[in-house]
Amino acid sequence: MTTPNDAWETAYAQLQLQFDQAKFETWVRDARFLRFEGGVFVIGVRNEFTREMLQNRLYRAVARVLSDAWGQSAKIQFELDRPGSSPKFGAAAAGEDLLPLFQLLAEQQAANPEAVIDSSHPFDERIASPSQTPLPESTLNSRFTFDRYMVGGSNRIAFEAMRAVAEAPGRSYNPVFLWGGVGVGKTHLLHAVGHICHTAGKRVLYVPSEAFTNDVVSAVRARTTAMLRDKYRSVDVLLLDDMQFIAGKEATQEEFFHTFEALHSAGKQIVIASDRPPRELSLLEERLRSRFEGGLLVDISPLELETRMGIVQMWMQEHHLRLSSAVVTRIAQSARHSVRELEGAFNRVVLHSRASHHPVTVEVIDRILNRMESPRPARNLTAAEVIKVVSDVFSISGADLVGKKRTARISEARQVAMLLLRELSEIPLSQIGDALGGRQHSTVIAGIKRAQQACDTDPELCGLIQAARAQLVG
Repeated sequence: MTTPNDAWETAYAQLQLQFDQAKFETWVRDARFLRFEGGVFVIGVRNEFTREMLQNRLYRAVARVLSDAWGQSAKIQFELDRPGSSPKFGAAAAGEDLLPLFQLLAEQQAANPEAVIDSSHPFDERIASPSQTPLPESTLNSRFTFDRYMVGGSNRIAFEAMRAVAEAPGRSYNPVFLWGGVGVGKTHLLHAVGHICHTAGKRVLYVPSEAFTNDVVSAVRARTTAMLRDKYRSVDVLLLDDMQFIAGKEATQEEFFHTFEALHSAGKQIVIASDRPPRELSLLEERLRSRFEGGLLVDISPLELETRMGIVQMWMQEHHLRLSSAVVTRIAQSARHSVRELEGAFNRVVLHSRASHHPVTVEVIDRILNRMESPRPARNLTAAEVIKVVSDVFSISGADLVGKKRTARISEARQVAMLLLRELSEIPLSQIGDALGGRQHSTVIAGIKRAQQACDTDPELCGLIQAARAQLVG
């Protein structure tokens, strides 16, 4: 069972992390637990200035952290505690330490000796507030800027909306909900908004939903939810990616709802990206869905051929590579669904060009790209056809493949079915999950990745995949 002293020690450590160094050193460093009396934590401090600051200015922040550590609401009383000899205000001349408050004031005065001291205000108001440290998640991808975003008919509205948001965060459109398939540029736009806002001096936090979930789980386990809330609710611009992975996680949705409310009511900008619109996120709480739909919903369709060609031409200039218009067109035609696929095709062409030192022709491109493209069936395969072939190849029943069993063999077969349905049919990922026993969209994505990775390291499994693919295509 947590004792009052243990709770204070935990809170003390959390305050050291939560407060900036100057604030902690000045007001909290010398505070210590004295006793727990009448349901009140009695905390000793070294001087009257500190006691007044903690009691009147920082009480709520300290009490919130202590309540998390204590596991229930905590009341605090600060009182003077002078173990040993009392500090002397004139100790500086003797080489002794000043009180933290006077030390900070002395440092600021030494740094700017010509500054006029306004004695009409209390000492604590004369101490310059330390600047906020940058958030680690605010590290944005330098390649994802508006200048490098190729605009076409499928994404023009999204581009213009994000430009407006970046120029007037919290005022133009708030919240904004971007949705579209994999590789259509949602993450690029989030980072582009972040760059503009960060340059304008805004506190920007870009975070994938998985990282947000991990933060929530860690905060609950460590009883540091106060730190979590301060982290997410102190920003000016929150950019949350892959919202679909939060759907169905009750604790994460609860925390995000309150974060959303706090930021939105304060006029802070919120931009969310997902692979589906709110109404299709069946496991999303209704209160979140209604708030998203109350903002600006913008969809991004797969990029048209002209836009993909423009992207390839931009990459050519960056790589100092010359390709004919026919070659550019062929590369753009090879990846219809995702910019990531397009980038993979282009990288293969760059590698070949630099390794062979020969001109890149359409025939060369066809050979390069044919090795990396999966065969497409002449007919549109159904989920039932793929499930039957995979079941036969793996020697398991179709019922087991779509059922709840999770043995290694069945799980592998299920992941291969997901991969082949993605490669050889036009069935959306959400319907692939439904066909395989009601699996979630995120489960299907993870299964496809595992099958692809396993094929690179497991020759036997790769052979089974090729056998199933040959039967389906043939």
